[in-house]
Amino acid sequence: MADTSLHKPSLAHRATRLALIAGAAAAVIVGIGLAQGVHGQSGPPAAPAAVAAPLVDTASGGGLQTAVLSGGCFWGVQGVFEHVRGVRQVLAGYAGGAGVTANYDLVSTGTTGHAESVQIVFDPAQISYGEILRIFFSVATDPTQVGGQYPDEGSQYRSEIFYTSDTQRNVAQRYISQLDAAKAFSRPIATRVDALTGFFRAEAYHQDYLELHPEQPYIATYDLPKVAALKALLPADYRAAPVLALGSDTP
Repeated sequence: MADTSLHKPSLAHRATRLALIAGAAAAVIVGIGLAQGVHGQSGPPAAPAAVAAPLVDTASGGGLQTAVLSGGCFWGVQGVFEHVRGVRQVLAGYAGGAGVTANYDLVSTGTTGHAESVQIVFDPAQISYGEILRIFFSVATDPTQVGGQYPDEGSQYRSEIFYTSDTQRNVAQRYISQLDAAKAFSRPIATRVDALTGFFRAEAYHQDYLELHPEQPYIATYDLPKVAALKALLPADYRAAPVLALGSDTP
């Protein structure tokens, strides 16, 4: 496993700051307060309960399906969906740009069009596309943030849904309209909905990062709370044993 402090430019300067708040982070990672670090523009305000399920959803069955989502640093988003019932595989990667620029060093410049993303292969007989989006909006990302996901800034950390079919596009767009109409969040949802033009698997050292490095300060502060919030807020969707990406092929 490579030393990720050498590969993640923002981690080097972030490490010192995170060490200073390690005591506070320990308190955050206890009980339902875990969810409160998930939604916040410049800090962690109170998080909402799980958002309502979508009124429009895809049909169940029909074989494995794929969802591609971007919601900030892919470590945490992958970690959440690896603990979701009905998910068969979650890969960290890049979407929104060209294949030739799909590597971490270039994507981190914020100039490639890529967003750090996850590709989720799921069984629609066990979980629907709409429920995948419900988890995404409830615990994996703050859909109201623009220009990044706290504490990460840049277009590569934007919130975005990449649809693979007109059906997925319709579900995503109508769900966003539903949540905005219900004022599910204190600000309008800023999550983009765009067609998937390609998903490119990230480097091996990024895969399963949350599961392999739970003690890492960034993971402990920002990402483990998301997994705990999944368990607390949407227990029917939670699975204790994660499905890991390393060593696996797409089912």
